Amino acid sequence: MAHPPATQYAQSGDVSIAYQVSGDGPIDLIVSPGYVSHLDLAWEEPSYARCLERLGSFARLIRFDKRGTGLSDREAGIPSLEQRMDDIRAVLDGAGSRRAAILGVSEGGPMSVLFAATYPERTEALILYGTYARTAWAPDHPWRPSLADAEARDVEARKSWGTPAHVRMLLASWLAPSLANDERFCEWAGRYIRLGASPGAAVALRRMNRTIDVRDVLSTLHVPTLILRHRDDAGSPIEDSRYLADRIPGAKFVELPGDAHFYFVGDSDAFVDEIEEFLTGTRSAREPDRVLATVLVTDICDSTRRASEMGDRRWRELLERHNDVTQRAVARYKGRSIKRTGDGVLATFDGPARAIRSAFAIRDEVRRIGLTIRAGLHAGEIELLGQDIAGIAVHAAARVAAQAGVNEVWTSRTVRDLVAGSGLEFTERGEFELKGIRGSWPLFTVD
Repeated sequence: MAHPPATQYAQSGDVSIAYQVSGDGPIDLIVSPGYVSHLDLAWEEPSYARCLERLGSFARLIRFDKRGTGLSDREAGIPSLEQRMDDIRAVLDGAGSRRAAILGVSEGGPMSVLFAATYPERTEALILYGTYARTAWAPDHPWRPSLADAEARDVEARKSWGTPAHVRMLLASWLAPSLANDERFCEWAGRYIRLGASPGAAVALRRMNRTIDVRDVLSTLHVPTLILRHRDDAGSPIEDSRYLADRIPGAKFVELPGDAHFYFVGDSDAFVDEIEEFLTGTRSAREPDRVLATVLVTDICDSTRRASEMGDRRWRELLERHNDVTQRAVARYKGRSIKRTGDGVLATFDGPARAIRSAFAIRDEVRRIGLTIRAGLHAGEIELLGQDIAGIAVHAAARVAAQAGVNEVWTSRTVRDLVAGSGLEFTERGEFELKGIRGSWPLFTVD
C-alpha cells in the first residue's frame, strides 16, 4: 500500500476542505473529484496509487474531497457549483498555487468548466474526463434519464448504498466491469464508497447533480481543453463528450480503450499519457511492461473439507480473517497483493528474501486462527497487465506451491540462489516436472 501524503485543510468560509499535495512537477494539476471520494483510501488501491504517482511525475498534484464527502467537513450540506468554486479557490490558495491545470472527473467536470470560464487567469488548462454539461433529460440531451427514472434510482441508492450487492452492481454496470468479481477490489471499492459519503449525502448529491447545467458556459471557455473518456464506459455516454467537444472552442477529444468509469482501472498509462502530452508537449517513456519479481502463491490446506464442516457463513468469516492476515503480511514485507486465488493469495515482491519472510509470516499468523497453508515462490520476469500479472513466473510459483505440504514453504532454485548470504537455509527436495512448464525443476524447502 502506498503511503498517502499529509492531509491538510483549507478554510472555505466556515467549512474545512481536506486536500493533499503529491509530486513535484513544474505544473500544478488540481483534480476535481467525481461523485464521492476519499483522499486516504485512494492510496490503498495499488492501481489508483500508481496512477496518482504517474500524474505526480510531471505535475504537482493537488487533490481534495469536496465538502460533505471524504475527509472534508460532513455537516456542510450539499454544495452549489458556486460554493464548489469557492472551495477549489481555497484549496489552490492553501496549496500556494497561483495557476493550475484542472482535471474535472465525472461529476467534477461541470464545476471545472465553470471555474475555468470564470477564472481563466488561474486556469492553465482544462481536462475533462467522463463528464457532461448536464445530467437531466432535455430536448438536446435525449440520452439522459428522465426525472422519474432518476428519482427511482434515488430510492434504491438510499436503501442499498455501500452494501456488497450495491458495490458489485456499480462495478459491473459502469465503474469497473472487469473487476466486478475481484474480491479484493470489491472490498476496497465498498470501503471507498461508504467512507466517501453516507447514504443520505449520496442521494442529496444525486439530486443536486440533476440541477447542473453548464451548456451556456461552454462557448465562453478560452483555455486549452482536453476531453477524455473510455470508449465503452457505460457511465459516460459518448453523446456527452461529443456535446462538450462540439461546443468548447478548440477542444481536443480523445477516446481511450477500456470500459471502466474509474480512470485508474485498465490501461491508466494511456489516460496519463494523454494528459502529460497535453500539458507538457511530450510523453515520458512508459514503465516497462515486463519486470523481474519474486512471485508468492499460497493456498489453504484441506479447504474443501473445512468449508463443508463449518458451513458457508462461518467459512466466509474465517476466509475474511485469512485475507486480512495475508494482506497485512504482504504489506509488512513491502510486497504487492495482486489478487486472491481460490483460497490463497498471489503477491509479488522486489526481493526474494522479503517474499520468503512474508510467506513465513502468513503461515504463522493463519495458524493462530486455525488454518494451515502451503506456499510456493519463484523469481522471474512477469508481465504487468494493469492490476494483474501474467507470465511463466506466475505459473511456476503456483506449480511450486502445489508440491508443498502442510505449513511448508517451497521455492525454485532461482529463489534459493538469489538469497545467498541472507541466512535462510534450504533443503533440496529433488527434481520435479511442473505441469505445463518445460524441463525438470530442482525444488527446495525453506527451513
